[in-house]
Amino acid sequence: MPTLTKRIDPATLNLKEQVVSINRVTKVVKGGKNMSFSALVVIGDPTAKVVGFGVGKAKEVPSAIRKGIEAAKKNLRRINVADTTIPHMVLGKFSSSQVLLKPASAGTGVIAGGAVRAVITACGVPNVLTKSIGRRNAHNVVKATIVALESLRDRAAVAELRGLAIDKL
Repeated sequence: MPTLTKRIDPATLNLKEQVVSINRVTKVVKGGKNMSFSALVVIGDPTAKVVGFGVGKAKEVPSAIRKGIEAAKKNLRRINVADTTIPHMVLGKFSSSQVLLKPASAGTGVIAGGAVRAVITACGVPNVLTKSIGRRNAHNVVKATIVALESLRDRAAVAELRGLAIDKL
């Protein structure tokens, strides 16, 4: 269920970028092999609870990373977060990758690895438990983590959806 949301302006945010993976790609052509690089980049503003990802491809690594950052700035999303953790447990699925996010008590920190950690720290969740289930492909894990974070709902939204008062939940 894609929701139409207002585009987030990256100029107003204090974005931090993190390169998740760099892949060397070779295309075999008549004259030999053409080498290029693909970079998966996650950017986010921990104070504004905003995160996005992008993929950039170029002949050199720095320009691939720069293209990935530009793509990620066009792909920013706002995340619903409780005080220091996520409001409820959620499972995000993308392709054959699944990411389980569970709330954690204060002081736990981010228990995550690789691509999941990059997304969680970029969006500024200080305490969360995670588990990557299925395939560990970095691209799909990043997308599954963002699907999970997007499906988080705050109490007011759930109460409005069910037609109840917030104290009845």
